[in-house]
Amino acid sequence: MSIRTLSELFLHAVSLGKPDCLMHKVEGTYRPISSAELGDQVFRLAKSFEELGVGRGDHVALMSDNGPHWAATDFAILSLGAVLIPIYPTLTPDQASYIANDCGARIVIAETEKHLQGFLEHSATLPKVEKFVLIKGTSDDPRVVSFSDLMQKGAGYDRAKIEASARATNPDDLATFIYTSGTTGQPKGVMLTHGNIVSNLLAAAELFPEVGANSTALSFLPLSHSFERTVDYFYYYKGVTIAYAESVNTVPQNLQEVKPHLFVSVPRVYEKFLARVNEGVAAASPIRQKMFHWAVGVGKRAIEYRLKGTRPGGMLGLQLALADKLVFSKVKTRLGGRFELALSGGAPLGRDIAEFFWGAGMPIYEGYGLSETSPVISVNSPGHAKLGTVGRAVRDVVVRIAEDGEILSKGPNIMKGYWGLEEATKEAIDADGWFHTGDIGEVDGEGFLRITDRKKELIVNANGKNIAPAPIENSLKASTYIAQAVVIGDRRKFLSALLVPDYDNLKGWAGKQGLPTERGALFARSETRALLAQEVDAVNKKLAKFEQIVAWEILPDEFTIETGELTPTMKVKRRVINQKYGDVIDRLYTEADAKRGE
Repeated sequence: MSIRTLSELFLHAVSLGKPDCLMHKVEGTYRPISSAELGDQVFRLAKSFEELGVGRGDHVALMSDNGPHWAATDFAILSLGAVLIPIYPTLTPDQASYIANDCGARIVIAETEKHLQGFLEHSATLPKVEKFVLIKGTSDDPRVVSFSDLMQKGAGYDRAKIEASARATNPDDLATFIYTSGTTGQPKGVMLTHGNIVSNLLAAAELFPEVGANSTALSFLPLSHSFERTVDYFYYYKGVTIAYAESVNTVPQNLQEVKPHLFVSVPRVYEKFLARVNEGVAAASPIRQKMFHWAVGVGKRAIEYRLKGTRPGGMLGLQLALADKLVFSKVKTRLGGRFELALSGGAPLGRDIAEFFWGAGMPIYEGYGLSETSPVISVNSPGHAKLGTVGRAVRDVVVRIAEDGEILSKGPNIMKGYWGLEEATKEAIDADGWFHTGDIGEVDGEGFLRITDRKKELIVNANGKNIAPAPIENSLKASTYIAQAVVIGDRRKFLSALLVPDYDNLKGWAGKQGLPTERGALFARSETRALLAQEVDAVNKKLAKFEQIVAWEILPDEFTIETGELTPTMKVKRRVINQKYGDVIDRLYTEADAKRGE
């Protein structure tokens, strides 16, 4: 079936007749939802939303975690020709209400009573909202209707009428707004059309032909972001079974239950997975430790073959077969045992992480894009992968590097603009149609794109030197004992860093040293500072003098979305960190100046 719009994608997914289109946890067990069941839910909701007054071009906001209700709501709204605006469930009531008001939503759908209460308390700032829908729980407020009621009232739908509405949508019609989380300022609504997103999923589909109806994927990144959402649309197109994780925290358990063939994630999940592997190795016998490190070495020597989808011959081939059987097969069981591939995006994937997974025969294909590009600009793919890059541009998408090093892109995936922000749109998309990504990068002779830093996050020190913090931070995070790192130094004489230790790995080290393993006590130990000093020194040896970390401090708690230091896509909010830890940063520079006699 030829797919032009997301509403046609829904009709395509229903036509596949899969007994397990979706999987979700019910009373402790994963249960399937067939294509026919999903279709019935969508048609019921479409009828009920239409009776609530939702029509073509109307805006509906959805604040919810992943689950079958998300997909059913999304397709129902799209089938009516309306526009769905997702809101991250981690946002505060102020932030969520800002988006609901800014997008002009007529209907606001909230998953929990807590989410709903946040909207109701801000209802005075939501003059356009006519009804609230509550997915889970109850409410006595007359403005609220329950999701279950919508399902019940939608019975007796006219399927032909709804299908006709779905087919009446054009590729140039708006499908969604994705509000960029942003690291500063108010979020902007990225307007994406049906054609924007469909062009992206079709281009990706060509690059992964082995993914199909026999594949199962675990979905755990928020569908509120364009990365997971477009990938899920890709799954529907390919006929992949989508299993929803209960939460990010339960992913290790859900991997064992679902046994997925593939999934997508941000680098932090892969980093934590490898940390748990290393923790297990550290607790193993000396013989097993030696076997593991030997296998990792063999895997790294075989990466060039893994990238091409081939196997080495001779002695390396024999060693790799043994390493796969004795070591890597056991690592794969942590991913459920059927793992075939994963995608990584949202932030740079550390070289050491990529080398471990590829060496172990667990390919992670790193890609690159933004909400404004639907989201994929480039991606590594089977037979066309190069570590340290984010792959080649996908079909019909063009990449150009500007004179100042900024990555520019043009193609059918580029957004229509920012909702209500004409000037911001003009700044992002120039008169020739090139979208300015704000990232710095380079393209090699084979067409592979490499990201080197964020244009707006370049540090300009007191001597006028331009310094890219991301590569330094990635080198620091490559340490077994450093989970998060933020480099400071704009308009300063030298660089400093805020470090969040990897507690699990540090705890294992401390146990062997006979040190206390309680988090606060461990971080305060001089032995811990000495260990981290060695890790920082190792990074500094590879840097130019003006790039080296002169002062650093340990922070006791991880940066999180909930505490405000990270965006919902796990990007660091540098402005927030500079404000929150301003006293710590000032003290670092004062003490360092005193030591340097300045």
